[in-house]
Amino acid sequence: MTVLLVIVATIVVALTVLYVLNRFVWFFRDPVRTPESSDPRALISPADGQIVYIKRFSDGAVTSEKLGRPIELTEIAQLPQTSGRSGWIVGIYMSPFDVHFNYAPVAGTVTAQSYRKADANLPMVDLSEYIRIAFLRRPFDNFAAAFHLENERNTVVIAGGGAPDVAVVEIADKFVNKIEILAREGDTLAVGGKLGFIRRGSQVDVIVFSDEVEWVSAFGDQVYGGRTVLGRWSQTA
Repeated sequence: MTVLLVIVATIVVALTVLYVLNRFVWFFRDPVRTPESSDPRALISPADGQIVYIKRFSDGAVTSEKLGRPIELTEIAQLPQTSGRSGWIVGIYMSPFDVHFNYAPVAGTVTAQSYRKADANLPMVDLSEYIRIAFLRRPFDNFAAAFHLENERNTVVIAGGGAPDVAVVEIADKFVNKIEILAREGDTLAVGGKLGFIRRGSQVDVIVFSDEVEWVSAFGDQVYGGRTVLGRWSQTA
């Protein structure tokens, strides 16, 4: 009986140590990231995670099959700069195993930044969906799910670096305390400059205000913030 108690106690202590290391040390890791390409036409991923959608939008909206109506990008980004424009939106789901710093996908100046708090964040996934995307690595399209339109978020618009205007939307999951804002309006950023940090699981959308983008990454790909090339735009974009 004593041996059994020692074994159980050892397991409990080991699991506790692993949890603390993961939650308060590993989760806050801040690796040095270098873009895979120095091509000024390259769009670099703003976040670690899996791509869950790449969608076209026009006149400032994307049609949602789930809701049966157009979703205005102003509902997602919470900024008027997205109204009436066309381009692409890419969703990247970040599991607790990913680095949770977010990065500038292009160089330029932050022309707008907006933070919206939520009274109570909704869960992004249920248990079966979490197992599917985090452990089985089988992503699914979650565009316009309830959390996508209602949860806490921070939006940063970057322009003026020779690339098309880009907006990055950081969206918090249910158990997130807050999004830490690291870039504000007026800041000048290099590619890979830090935009913010989101605690626990979360999602990042990158909105590109250009139709002329050739995508290198695809649905289901694992990408890395500040490093992976998502796509490239034409010289005339």
